Amino acid sequence: MSKKVWRATGEYMKAKRKMYFSREMIAQKEAHVRERVLSELGSRHRVKRRDIVFKEIKEIDPKEAQSLEIRRALGIESEF
Repeated sequence: MSKKVWRATGEYMKAKRKMYFSREMIAQKEAHVRERVLSELGSRHRVKRRDIVFKEIKEIDPKEAQSLEIRRALGIESEF
């Protein structure tokens, strides 16, 4: 199975303020992306899963990826 590039966007409440997020990652399916974003936000920002609202999770073309880490992993961007 080939891996796909996904972009997840949404928001969460933290200290009565609405915080927005956008994450890009490589995964096989949407469920994997959702779980990883929930895990990362909970771990790094101490946000409860029920407070995280996804606006959109969509598969994107690898050339549209903005993350340098992803572009390098896919061989689109070189280090030099």
